[in-house]
Amino acid sequence: MNEQLIWKDEFNIGIKIIDDEHQKLFQIINKLFALEGEDIKSRRACQEGIKYFKSHALKHFEDEEKYMELIDYKEIEMHKRLHKNFRESSLPALEKELRQEDYSPSAIEHFLAVCAGWLIGHTLTEDMAITGEQISKWVDLLPEEELAAMEELILKLLKNMFQLKAQVISTAYGGEKFGKGVYYRLVYSREQDDKKWEILLVFEDSILINTVGKLMGIKSDKLDIMLLNAVRYTACQFVRRVMNHYPSISSYDMTEENLLTYEQFYEVFERKHPQVSLLFSTDEGYFSYCVIAPHLLENGIGTPLDASNAMTEIEKYLMEKEKNTKPKILIVDDSITIQQRIKQLLSEDYDISGVGSGVAAIRSITLDRPDLVLLDYEMPVCDGSHVLEMLRSEKEFADIPVIFLTSRGDTESVKKVLSLKADGYLLKHLNPMDIKKRIDDYFKAKKD
Repeated sequence: MNEQLIWKDEFNIGIKIIDDEHQKLFQIINKLFALEGEDIKSRRACQEGIKYFKSHALKHFEDEEKYMELIDYKEIEMHKRLHKNFRESSLPALEKELRQEDYSPSAIEHFLAVCAGWLIGHTLTEDMAITGEQISKWVDLLPEEELAAMEELILKLLKNMFQLKAQVISTAYGGEKFGKGVYYRLVYSREQDDKKWEILLVFEDSILINTVGKLMGIKSDKLDIMLLNAVRYTACQFVRRVMNHYPSISSYDMTEENLLTYEQFYEVFERKHPQVSLLFSTDEGYFSYCVIAPHLLENGIGTPLDASNAMTEIEKYLMEKEKNTKPKILIVDDSITIQQRIKQLLSEDYDISGVGSGVAAIRSITLDRPDLVLLDYEMPVCDGSHVLEMLRSEKEFADIPVIFLTSRGDTESVKKVLSLKADGYLLKHLNPMDIKKRIDDYFKAKKD
């Protein structure tokens, strides 16, 4: 290990107690970098040095927080949150890796690289902000409880889509480079407004090679054009699955995508304050999921509840929920075009969701019972008749109204559809206003 951290004048924030501690932490890391990891005695020295670094860092956090309280620093809670994240997420994850790798040279080097990167980034941004000379780049992070919900969702998706065991090691990833990686940017927007969701995904190469690459039968240990195109598709599906869990953004469409160099990625990251900036450690490498969507905070995404506001906020929530209740319609069609067309047609008056297969329909109905299912009659594998049969065989779902969507209007086809005892049928090629009127009339008749 021949790397060294060089203390520069710009690292001084002008507060002696903090500057002295930063220099001490730099010195400890440099001593650890200087040790030869292959030697057993040096490895033991590294173990002790890492313990010393950790205890010194945690004591520094305490002292820094006391200083911020003393000067009544307005961003103290966010600063504490970053300390807590490093103390309770990043360090434990890195220590776990050290133990699993039996303090191997590569594990020690990784520990030091992450800690050094965090220390430099935190010093130049968050600590500098204490003096008022800079603005913290984490002032716009989502509340902790909302970040926690997204963490849990992404962990499940990493397991389901990539078969990766993962853990969160930072909820305030600062854009630091970790190994060789792919930097992928996706932008989502919609016609109704000018709001955008900018998603930045960072995959360590090894993740892609050992997951998507293996599924494709690629034996090379390098990325190629075919693999990277498969990664693009898979990444889009990953982001879409995340967005589908948030009704307020599920209607956004992808309007731009870019493969970035690290320098381009970091420029975007630094120029815009992310609302989500998560870093995950997996058994195949590191993965980061970042979201830039300032309107999340402008619009209000839900007031955190506590003892002082719980009753008021719950009452407001229930009133708003009652006011915005719309009949729920599930569209089941393997054509995304048809789904989008009907969504645009009905979304003003109805709560619309869509899935592309019969199996997905059953899963969706189980999780969120609709008031009406618009069911494509002609789907591959599990067609409309099979879905209807499954619904009618379950007592819990037997009374859910189903209207078939069909492209065939001839007498024989209509008779076949009606014989299945659905609640009606709609021809896909009908004038959009006619489709809207049929749906409106159906719900009006149910009320009467």
